Order: sequence, then structure tokens, then C-alpha cells
Amino acid sequence: MSDCLFCKIVKGEIPSKKVYEDDVMLAFWDIAPQAPVHVLVVPKKHVCGVDGICADNAGDVKKIFEKIPKIAGDLGLINGYRVISNVGRDGCQSVRHLHFHILGGAQLSDKMC
Repeated sequence: MSDCLFCKIVKGEIPSKKVYEDDVMLAFWDIAPQAPVHVLVVPKKHVCGVDGICADNAGDVKKIFEKIPKIAGDLGLINGYRVISNVGRDGCQSVRHLHFHILGGAQLSDKMC
């Protein structure tokens, strides 16, 4: 999508502080962190959100979830971390491109609100 913020980041049109990149995904630091470590992991192919996962892109999502523990470990998240994906307006998905937040680096609240 030409107007998608994360597609522009993946293409290098908007700079990001990369944490990890391969042919399927890009991980980069969130510009408005909600924890000491707050990294976003996005598929390079545009998928609107969790509600857009289908047989055609499920393999890429699988690869992302296989890589998240390695990314978290490389970030020093040895005591645990949280992985979140918001979906749609009511779920507060601010960018309509599938992305996973890796949050950690401190004891996180047990409250989600």
C-alpha cells in the first residue's frame, strides 16, 4: 500500500532504527516506547492485521513467531517479555499493517489498560 507507514519503513523511504531484518520481516525500535525495550516486528509484505492472516501469508507469520524469541534474546530480555498485536480501531491498531510489539526490559504491569 502506497500510503502505509510501515510499508514506507520497510522500503527505506522512512528511516528506522533497525534491530533485525531478513527477507520476510523487519524489526525496529518503536518511536514512542511503552517499556524500556519496545520493538516492532512487521512482515515486509503488507498484511492489514491479525484479521488479514490467511493461507497466503501464514508462512511469513510463522517465521516471525519463530524469530521473535531470538530477537528478544538479542535485546537482553532474559526475564521475559510481552508480545502484543492490536487489531482494528477498537483494538487501538494505529497503523493498519500487521505488527507485533515486543515489550520488556522491566517488570510489566499485569494490567492491560
